[in-house]
Amino acid sequence: MIRKRKILVFGLLILPISILTFSLFVGRYPTSFDLVIDVLLFKIFGIETDTTLIEQALVWDVRLSRALSGLIVGGALSVSGASLQSLFKNPLVDSGILGVSSGAGFGAILSIIIFNQVSLYTIIFAFFFGLLAVFLSTLISKVYKTNPMIMLVLGGVIVSSVFSSLISLGKYVADPFNELPAITFWLMGSLASSNYSDFRVALIPILIGITGMFLMRWRINVLSMGERDAKTLGINTGLNRALIIIFTTLATAGAVSIAGTIGWIGLVIPHLGRMLVGNDNRKLIPVSLSLGSFFLVFIDIISRTITGGEIPLGILTSLIGAPFYVYILKITKGSGW
Repeated sequence: MIRKRKILVFGLLILPISILTFSLFVGRYPTSFDLVIDVLLFKIFGIETDTTLIEQALVWDVRLSRALSGLIVGGALSVSGASLQSLFKNPLVDSGILGVSSGAGFGAILSIIIFNQVSLYTIIFAFFFGLLAVFLSTLISKVYKTNPMIMLVLGGVIVSSVFSSLISLGKYVADPFNELPAITFWLMGSLASSNYSDFRVALIPILIGITGMFLMRWRINVLSMGERDAKTLGINTGLNRALIIIFTTLATAGAVSIAGTIGWIGLVIPHLGRMLVGNDNRKLIPVSLSLGSFFLVFIDIISRTITGGEIPLGILTSLIGAPFYVYILKITKGSGW
């Protein structure tokens, strides 16, 4: 048992590190092992090397920043999806169920229309409106006092629909030559414009969200047992449910604000984790974090190398995630658990 646990921990650590390292060497511009090491030594320790400014920018500013952004975004979406699936006891729930993705999408569009470009304000607007969407979903869920989880999901559906309509309105009024292409590309999800400034802005809420879900993973287990059983065990269901929703919202809003709308990761990756370690969130959440980080960086590598241009991440995650989800349904016989 101890040996299996050590192997699992080692695997969880090595997967993100291995794909991060691999991403530094892969691309249309070839880089050697010595070149990557020289750039890292110069940037981290200040050791003088023969690398050019272009080579330093390629390895450090482009590939490493994209890989780091992919790690935190993939991890945030997958951990949020795993937590919400357990909280709602629904295998079809993902990290955008409460309207975070649509709200953040509208915030980004509003920023692009106001400032005529994708900028730091796009991240701030996307994050703020993502939080606003969840707040509105929570308010709607209190309109009628019945099953709080069902009402929360209904509130999320309503808010998502409203913000989706606002997104369509924003695309309709946007400048078709400058703003509309930027809006369309952002909504399809991409790490192409990621940089260290954006990374630092989104890192704080994402780390708070992931850390909170990690610390509460045993409480998520209890809440997934049902309202009555959780109260019997002395759990304040209302408070703990609210905390989990806050943490998932912070992580998801932070992820969407820097990478756009990327579907399927929060839905598929937790199911893959359950196939490996079962339903225990004490194991599932760390596994989902590792697998989600690995998966998104891997998809990003494919998106920037498979063609002469760059394929948006949302397209690839859908093309890969949908068939894989069908496979999961076959394996689990439709139960999802």
